[in-house]
Amino acid sequence: MRLVLGFDGGGTKTSCVLMDQNQVILAQSRSGPSNPLRVGIGQSLAAIQDAARQAATSASIGISQIKALCAGLAGVGEADVCEKMRRLLAESFPQAVVHVTTDLQIVLSAASFATESGDGPIAVLLAGTGSAAIGRGKDGQILRVGGRGPLNGDEGSAYDVGRRALLAADNIPTEGHSGLGEKILTELGVASWADAQELSRSKPEEVYARLFPVVASAADSGDETAQDILKAAANDLAALTVTLIERLSLKGQEFSLVKSGGMMNRSHFFDAEIDQRLRLAAPKASITLLSMPPAEAAARTALQLLQTSEAEEN
Repeated sequence: MRLVLGFDGGGTKTSCVLMDQNQVILAQSRSGPSNPLRVGIGQSLAAIQDAARQAATSASIGISQIKALCAGLAGVGEADVCEKMRRLLAESFPQAVVHVTTDLQIVLSAASFATESGDGPIAVLLAGTGSAAIGRGKDGQILRVGGRGPLNGDEGSAYDVGRRALLAADNIPTEGHSGLGEKILTELGVASWADAQELSRSKPEEVYARLFPVVASAADSGDETAQDILKAAANDLAALTVTLIERLSLKGQEFSLVKSGGMMNRSHFFDAEIDQRLRLAAPKASITLLSMPPAEAAARTALQLLQTSEAEEN
């Protein structure tokens, strides 16, 4: 039996799917972050290897039985980084066909598989630790907007929401914290805003994304500060989507618009805000939530690559 692996790796975790030739999922696993730009190429490789070992052990198979793998990773947009990761994975899995691509491309593949859009027009809004929009026009052209990382943008992302929440803390009284303020301090395990700010300066990527669930919960409970933060995030994410739609010449057209990422389906308030803006931006689009895990799409892609490789050999 031919077995393949699919990986979806980002700044907080790496998800893995082990699949057989009939697209049956045999095992799933999770390990640490694998964005090489954030954790380094060595740690990225180690996280992927760890996830692969977990999946193989769960299915009682040997790593040598893996015939192909596809890794969709954040941080491999630059050709040299992507090729280095591919080469290292080829060394780690010498018996397998290896393909490395961006996490955004794998999300687009997942949306295409799930909506059965084939090569037709589609757009995906990704709202997680980072933010981006990627899509395919009627002519097959693939474009992305955003996804530049927290230092260069990622407007509307969980990272950005956390950053806004701590900035808003300056306007919350030290005594008698609001519901949002008290929850932020509790989540970070600190006693004062000074401590919270210091922690965010030393570990920004770890701290900011952690605060999105806190802000989401507070917004659903009616906290106006939290709601204002999420409204701003929804505006920024909608702007990314509008830019993508315009560049793909999909404005006013019928197409699939898929929402994905860890910020989705976490807050009734935020979901309503983003849905309202997306409907205005794309009134004829079919708006859905991503139903296929990107790691599963990566495994399906690996299977396709294996079939192509075998056909070429024959």
